[in-house]
Amino acid sequence: MRRLLEAGIALTSELSLDSLLQSLVETAADLTGARYAALGVIEPSRRELERFVTTGIDAETHAAIGDLPRGGGILGVLIRDAEALRLHDIADDPRSVGFPPNHPPMRTFLGVPILLRGVAYGNLYLTEKEGGEDFTTDDQEVATLLAAQAAVAIENARLFQSAKRWSDQLEALIEVGNNLATEVDPAKTLDLVARRLQEIVQARFVVVVLARPDGAQRVEAVSGELDPKAVERLRTEQDPKIAKVLDRRRSERVDSSIEDPEADRGLARSLGVLTALYAPMIVGGEAIGVILAADKLVPDRRFSHEDFRLAETFASRAAVAVDQGRRIQRDVFRRVVEAQEEERRRLARELHDETGQALTSILLGLKTLEETEAGDLETAVAALRERVVETLHDVRRLAVELRPKALDDFGLEPALERLTSGFAEQTGIEVQLQSQLGERLPGDVETVLYRIVQEALTNVVKHARAAHVSILLTRKNGRVAALIEDDGRGFDPETAGNGGVGLLGMRERIALLEGRLSIESREGAGTTIRVEVPLT
Repeated sequence: MRRLLEAGIALTSELSLDSLLQSLVETAADLTGARYAALGVIEPSRRELERFVTTGIDAETHAAIGDLPRGGGILGVLIRDAEALRLHDIADDPRSVGFPPNHPPMRTFLGVPILLRGVAYGNLYLTEKEGGEDFTTDDQEVATLLAAQAAVAIENARLFQSAKRWSDQLEALIEVGNNLATEVDPAKTLDLVARRLQEIVQARFVVVVLARPDGAQRVEAVSGELDPKAVERLRTEQDPKIAKVLDRRRSERVDSSIEDPEADRGLARSLGVLTALYAPMIVGGEAIGVILAADKLVPDRRFSHEDFRLAETFASRAAVAVDQGRRIQRDVFRRVVEAQEEERRRLARELHDETGQALTSILLGLKTLEETEAGDLETAVAALRERVVETLHDVRRLAVELRPKALDDFGLEPALERLTSGFAEQTGIEVQLQSQLGERLPGDVETVLYRIVQEALTNVVKHARAAHVSILLTRKNGRVAALIEDDGRGFDPETAGNGGVGLLGMRERIALLEGRLSIESREGAGTTIRVEVPLT
């Protein structure tokens, strides 16, 4: 009894289930005088053993025997019946199937079920009692008591694993939900979905495939153990099983991909897929993609019903990400097109009202030349020449507004110097430009900053009635910032909303670079525009 009490204290102080079961097996062998002892834990579906812990057999013998038993023969009897069993000789029992090669001989046997509240968690097996004697009733009582302690330990471990599994699932879903609320790029969300689903369902790999409008399939995200050549094959070949899931818009679990009549066996073999989960991504009744999870990392590779439901949940989140991303892209595209069209309309008006009229005036001047007396010819030619020079300046100004050549050739600073000097000359507004950028910036960053300064100066002329504008460009800690201030009449940001097409274009350009833009203004106190853009 003292040994049993010591064993109980030792068991309750052990945190690792494997270490606890090993200690219990060794205690059972010691207290009953058994040469060999083993403990088998039945997996939740009750089909076979998921753990088999032994004592009395060395590592060399283990290796020679090969795979551990899964629950056949006498071991299977205890799994099915869950009752204590004592045998004088295992071989005499008709239910015995014998031992594998290299297995040590065993005759006497005692097996007791590991039960808790009528639920069987496994069995404790003892063989070869010292002296060749049979196991006694006392041995059975000792083994039963130890088995009861093992049942509590196994249930506690499973409850802990279940709680941790639910916690991990909740954490993953919260992470994906937060990502949906903050991320505008669906590709990043799909990568997160693939990675987290693979971790939670313990899949060998997870692939997210999107359906293209032409019916083709595009691999959008991959997580897990997958050969690059296999990924390339998945990218170039159309999986008929995925196409069927898209058509049916229904999740499916496949316990044997080789036996699935709808699967491409050649593709399945190249990917090494044995079992799979297919969950369609559905938006508005339309299947826009499929999440494929392959080969659960457990002995039989099969996914559970819980895995099936998790895949569906993650597929619904992925569908929202794709739909949200597409809506944002369409909205951004529409707004950019509107801004471009507004700019084209402005240029068209200027070409018509200024350049067109100037060219018409030149034509009339040429006609006048034809009718001018020789003495007045020089004066008429000079006036016509002046008109041609003005028109040429207008055309060059429009070209600069479309795409300044200095921006491509020399960079942002020289382009802004030309822009501000021309602006000051044409409007009479004083412009102070100060740059601390140093070396050139990436092309897309230079373009965005140039257009923002250009639009800010345009707004100064149209709305601000300012006398002075200052522009400061700085670079620090992998970011570039622009500060544009004027002393104009200002406006109320709350009543102005997002502003006109110009301010809207600024915000969209900054959003494409994942930068930040803020506008501070109040009536009678000028306007300040702050821009910050990351360089990586």
